[in-house]
Amino acid sequence: MLTIARELVDKIVAHARADHPDEACGVIAGPVGSGRPERFIPMENAERSPTFYRFDSMEQFRVWRDMDDRDEEPVVIYHSHTATEAYPSRTDVAYASEPNAHYVLVSTASEDDVEFRSYRIVEGVITEEPVKIVEAYG
Repeated sequence: MLTIARELVDKIVAHARADHPDEACGVIAGPVGSGRPERFIPMENAERSPTFYRFDSMEQFRVWRDMDDRDEEPVVIYHSHTATEAYPSRTDVAYASEPNAHYVLVSTASEDDVEFRSYRIVEGVITEEPVKIVEAYG
């Protein structure tokens, strides 16, 4: 189960809406081994595409090095789908390289509704998991 603060959910959704019609992407870092998403890191979609996302390799290098320096790891890796449901595509699965991360997808296909879902993707296997949104970590 992904437990995540409402403030972080709101930031992910706002980033997805702001980048629409292109896919948005980013990371939420947390202390190594905690499983707790804490630090929101919006990233640039190097593809600038409504159907595909890719982290810029230099930006990703800097972000991952910064997480290492802070004893953090990627707890959540998120991106948006602009015209389809929030379910991992074959490409999403192929690029899922962090077996301990929660892969969050947000659909911006509807202007009114927000579809916010989380998955574990390990060795090509997609497992949807419940999302618990909290006001603050207790």
